[in-house]
Formats: sequence, C-alpha cells, structure tokens
Amino acid sequence: MIKSPNYKQLQGLVEYLKFVPYDVSRSQLYSPQELYAGFDPERPETFEACFDTKVYRHFIAHGKRASTPVESMARTLHDHGIHIAMDKFFEQHDPRQCVGVMGGHAQLRTSSAFRQVAAISKSLTEKGFVMISGGGPGAMEATHLGAWMAGRTMSELDDALEMLAVSPSFSDPQWLSSAMLVREKYPQEHFVSLGIPTWLYGHEPSTPFATHIAKFFENSVREDSILTLAFGGIIFTPGSAGTLQEIFQEAVQNHYLSFGFPSPMIFVGKEFWTHEIPIYPLLEHLVETGKYKNLLLTLTDDTQDIIDRLVAFSNTQKLG
Repeated sequence: MIKSPNYKQLQGLVEYLKFVPYDVSRSQLYSPQELYAGFDPERPETFEACFDTKVYRHFIAHGKRASTPVESMARTLHDHGIHIAMDKFFEQHDPRQCVGVMGGHAQLRTSSAFRQVAAISKSLTEKGFVMISGGGPGAMEATHLGAWMAGRTMSELDDALEMLAVSPSFSDPQWLSSAMLVREKYPQEHFVSLGIPTWLYGHEPSTPFATHIAKFFENSVREDSILTLAFGGIIFTPGSAGTLQEIFQEAVQNHYLSFGFPSPMIFVGKEFWTHEIPIYPLLEHLVETGKYKNLLLTLTDDTQDIIDRLVAFSNTQKLG
C-alpha cells in the first residue's frame, strides 16, 4: 500500500542530504588531492582539517552503523555513486588485467616485505596490469607506491623508500607529508592504480599513491569489490584477521567459479603462511580432500616467480 507522501519528511531528508560533508550524488572516484584538500605537507597538523578527516569525524559522530535512517540513506547514495564510478573505471581498464594485493596495514615502510611488494607492483604495472588494494597503509601503500614509480629505475624506487623511511608507520606524524614529498619529486601521469579504502577504518589514512580512490562507508561492499575486481589474481602478503577473512572469501569465489574461471592465489612468505599462520597447508589439504576445488595456489618468496606466474595466467586469459 502506497501512502500519501509526507512532504515535511521529504523536505527534511533533502535538507539532511545537503548537510552531510560528502557529496551523495557524486559519480566519480576520488583523487588524493580531493581527499586531502586543505592538507599542507609543511604543517602535518592540517591533516585534521582536510576533507577526508571531516568525513571520518562525521562518520564516527553518527555511528559506524548509521544511527538514523537519513544518515543511512546518505551513505548508501554515496556508495552507490562510487560503484557507478568504478563501472566507468573498468570501461577503460580490463578487470582481467587487474591484480589485487592483500596484507597487513602495520607493515613498515622500512621492511624488506614493503620493498618487495613495491617492486612486484612496479613491474606488473609496467607490464600493463592495474594494481588494486584496500588503499590504506602497510602492504596496501606499498602496492600503490610501486605502481606510482612505474617507468622509473629501481634506484629511484629506493630513493623514494628512503624518503618514506623518516615515518615508517602510518601512526607517525610525518606519514602523509613524506608521501606527498615523494609524489612531488616523482610525479606520475601515465600509470594508474585503484585503492578501495573505507571510512570504517578511517583512522588508517588512505595512501596518496593510488591515482584513483573508491572510498566507501560500507566495508563489506568494499572488501567484496577488491576480491571481485582482481580477476588477474590476488597476492596475499602477511597480515592478520582481515587478510585471513579475505583468503577464504577468495577461495569460495574460485571454488564456485563465481565469475566463470578461477584466479591465482599467490602467498608471499613461506615461513609466515606455513608456520606462523599455517593457512597454506590447510588450503592444500582442503584441495587434496576435495573440499575446495579450482584453487590456483602458489607459495613463494621469489619476486620474479610471482611476476612470471601472473603474466603466464594473463596470457592464458587472452588466448581464451
């Protein structure tokens, strides 16, 4: 039964949609310049006044689960627009050439693992892949740093890493400032990468090395998008609870051939994935006993092996 519209309620909804600090009608991906509008690298304290921080504060103030129907609608409209924007992005970029990287947000910029992810991402980007991650710090930032430095030398990548080493963790005051200085010294106009962060984890800043940013309020939608869009394969680097969840989400998609074919699941860090968190032996056992099917599993620490396997898989997709 359709009731007569309550025009006062509709008017109140419209006014609320005007009130929120984000655009509920946008249909474009964010750029780092938009998210960090108002930030001055020379004055790290200005992070508190930038657009991204204002939205995060509003998000927290109105509940991680929206406390009112109008706030829920505002967030839903915003996230719907971001989905439309991603559809436009993938009209220009083949999802079969997209590779995702999953891993911990706590991975330090000074670690060998951070450099390895950056080097892998740099090489794959140069070979025509589009790198995707959760768009935050740690392994996610390394993914986009590598894509940002595509087309440059490894010496230049190492110089960028040295510049970032002044603030190894995203909790360091200079984390964003040092990234902005790298962007300024090494501008990027040719290669792209896609970060998909969320305001649910808004205390983790979004990396400014992602050229395109699809920032969502709804984290479940965001996580599913990363795993769904990376048809070219997923690289799993050491992480904790979130990474473990993503491993099994991806395994389920491959098991059921949700998108018509399985994608590679590459685990980087033999010691970590076999002893510290022995997920890899478990997955092998599940495959051997028939509990899981269609899993293209690889466990390696070798950078070139990772690149070669993803390129080989991409070539089979092109032939198909």
